[in-house]
Amino acid sequence: MNDRDNTTNGVFGRAGDKTGAASGPIVPVSPSQALKPEKAPPPPRRSRRARNQVVVFLNFILSLVIFIAIIGVGVFWYGKTEFEGPGPLDQTTDFMVREGAGLNQIAAGLERQGIITNQRVFSLGAKGILGEDTLKAGEYEIKARASMRDIVELMQSGKSILHAFTVPEGQTVEQVFNRLREAPVLEGDLPDELPPEGSLLPETYKFSRGTTRIEILEQMTKAQTRALEQIWDRRASGLPLETAEELVILASIVEKETARADERPRVAGVFINRLNKGMRLQSDPTIIYGIFGGAGKPSDRPIYRSDIDKPTPYNTYTIDGLPPTPIANPGREAMEAVANPSRTSDLYFVADGTGGHAFAQTLDEHNSNVARWRRLEAEREKAAEAEAAEQNSQGD
Repeated sequence: MNDRDNTTNGVFGRAGDKTGAASGPIVPVSPSQALKPEKAPPPPRRSRRARNQVVVFLNFILSLVIFIAIIGVGVFWYGKTEFEGPGPLDQTTDFMVREGAGLNQIAAGLERQGIITNQRVFSLGAKGILGEDTLKAGEYEIKARASMRDIVELMQSGKSILHAFTVPEGQTVEQVFNRLREAPVLEGDLPDELPPEGSLLPETYKFSRGTTRIEILEQMTKAQTRALEQIWDRRASGLPLETAEELVILASIVEKETARADERPRVAGVFINRLNKGMRLQSDPTIIYGIFGGAGKPSDRPIYRSDIDKPTPYNTYTIDGLPPTPIANPGREAMEAVANPSRTSDLYFVADGTGGHAFAQTLDEHNSNVARWRRLEAEREKAAEAEAAEQNSQGD
């Protein structure tokens, strides 16, 4: 009995033995006690540093910053998607940026016309792209589904829609003014006083909406000055022309005599030869200008024999040399033709019935060409009368 007790105590120790409990494992007194979990140690006491108000405030600030950063990233991502994504426009349209319009005003107009979805996103995105730059005034073609970024970059480039104003060669200053008044896209009034005849260069001028009529007029005047200086510097030697103004005068006559570019140098050569020989130019367009001026001859008004004999400062059938001013605004090709005319002995020309002219060196040859032209004209008139009579008979 004692031996067993000693053995048991040697294996498990005594439950009441404080020395054994301190030095060895806890000895259960029963099987149920052995199955019970050990008690967890109590949590450590919270340090005073963790309970400090500064630490609490800093934790709050850090959490707030993280929250704001998350919101900011979300807003930025939304704005970027809106700014760079396809726009709501379902078809290409035009938008006008007025001179002096601010970014917010432009953005409001774009949203109002349904070109963008959010003017605030447009304004903020535009500021990020433009920096110190600005949106240029002008009329812009906005493509369907264009993003806000596309629109900003288009208006930053200034590549606005360009309209065209065309001045045909041979029109007078008065006729050009009438065309300017009738141009619907141009703005503003014209000066009361007409510029000198021949001072405008007939060309096609590109401009954006908002351009004034005076600005186009100034462009034509400057273009004529530049072109005339270049052509006058490259003129052939020995011409019977003392000034660039005289070149414009003769070029205006050449312009009115023929519309064919391949004939202009030869027509110019005829007039140069006549001037060298002291012959009168005898040009029908000078008769018309002397009678009707810049308004031009009515299309149904023929030239009478009395017109040819009527003395005016411009009638080259009655005056020697050149008229006092140009009779129209000649084009660049007509001025170049006078500056470098064909070197021929021709002194005459008359219409040949095909849109061109028959040239001659002698009066006899010229008279033969004139007779041929008159026969052709008579045949045409006879054919026209026969056709009219046939139409009338069919109508009856």
